Order: sequence, then C-alpha cells, then structure tokens
Amino acid sequence: MDQDLKDSIMGALELVVDPELGIDIVNLGLVYDVKMEEEGKAVIDMTLTSMGCPLAGTIVEQVKAAVADIPEVKDTEVNIVWNPPWSKDKMSRYAKIALGVQ
Repeated sequence: MDQDLKDSIMGALELVVDPELGIDIVNLGLVYDVKMEEEGKAVIDMTLTSMGCPLAGTIVEQVKAAVADIPEVKDTEVNIVWNPPWSKDKMSRYAKIALGVQ
C-alpha cells in the first residue's frame, strides 16, 4: 500500500471518536496497523481502551463506515487485538493534552 492511501485511511479513521473519551481512535493510539489486500480489502488491527468496552461493536461499525468512502477500499476487516496492550503512552500529544494526561 502506498503512503498516500495509508494517509487517507488514517485520516478517515480520525473521524471515529471513542464515545467514552471524546477523542478519535487514531490520536488515542488504538489503531495498530492498516494493510490493504490485493482485492481492495482494508485490514485494520486495532485495540480498545478496555477489554470490556460495551461499545466495541459500535466502534467497529464506525471504522467500516469511515473508510467506505475511500475508492480503493472495497471491503474492510477490523481485527480487535489485545497485544500489545493499550496504555496511555500510545496516545498522541494532542490526546494527552485534551484528556489532561501526563
């Protein structure tokens, strides 16, 4: 996948906001990897802030909807992974400031 396409996908994912924290999943550091398979299937590896997140299904659907408008993306697979575990260290400077985390 070329960098422009990856940037487009990551930009679209910045529109997906974690409903509990009010910050997008990219700045929270929840998106671990984005790959594109030959047949136009985007594969997104991401995590959640907690294993028991009641909104996991909603977030996955929002991820799929966010990348659906990218012409190269024909299908999307979202893999929720738990390794490596998420921590506040994965958050961007913007997210840390917005949430008051040091």
